Amino acid sequence: MANKFKILIVDDDASIRQMLTMGLKQEGYDVRAAENGKKAMDTIPEFEPHVIILDIMMPVMDGYELCEIIPEISGASMIMLTAKDTSSDIVKGLRLGAHDYLVKPFHFEELLARIEVQLRNRFPDLSGQKEIGRFTVDELKKMILLDNHPLQLSPTEYKLLSYLLWNTNQTLSKEQILNHIWGYDFEGEDNIVEVYIRYLREKLEDFDHNIIKTVRGLGYRLQTEA
Repeated sequence: MANKFKILIVDDDASIRQMLTMGLKQEGYDVRAAENGKKAMDTIPEFEPHVIILDIMMPVMDGYELCEIIPEISGASMIMLTAKDTSSDIVKGLRLGAHDYLVKPFHFEELLARIEVQLRNRFPDLSGQKEIGRFTVDELKKMILLDNHPLQLSPTEYKLLSYLLWNTNQTLSKEQILNHIWGYDFEGEDNIVEVYIRYLREKLEDFDHNIIKTVRGLGYRLQTEA
């Protein structure tokens, strides 16, 4: 497997972080680790993981809190990996948004299988190009084509357009965009979202806003359907 899939490990146990990092890297994954939920929040927007493996009992910000916040800034699959093994613990984790739940102690091979299931179910097109309306997204080359013509995008423009495309025909709030593209702790001017939306519209020649629509009072929606 090529290093195109990224996994973030969030656990306050250094031995778990080290073991999983080594094992997952040997399987070909690009891996980062964080010792608590707060550190994870700093890492997610920049690293953009596909799967987040998170413990529940951690200092600063526990796994339950983190699980509630992650969907606001990331489309990653969440696998809870924890010693909390009661039915109520599992139900709480799943209801908060976790996609899977594995109890410690665990077999590494089982975790691998669960990761592969999440990648297969949630990112089936990541291994190649993805056609979205008039757009073609090539995640490996970090390139987006419109009507088969490559767009000349800055890294931030690419990240923003890609985010809009992967959420096509859905309205994204300015806060969601700000958190996902610039990070949860961004302290700059919040009008940066409007500025980059304008940059994209210019490069798409979307002068009538037929592609990137402003949903008044709610946010922005990239429209691929007539």
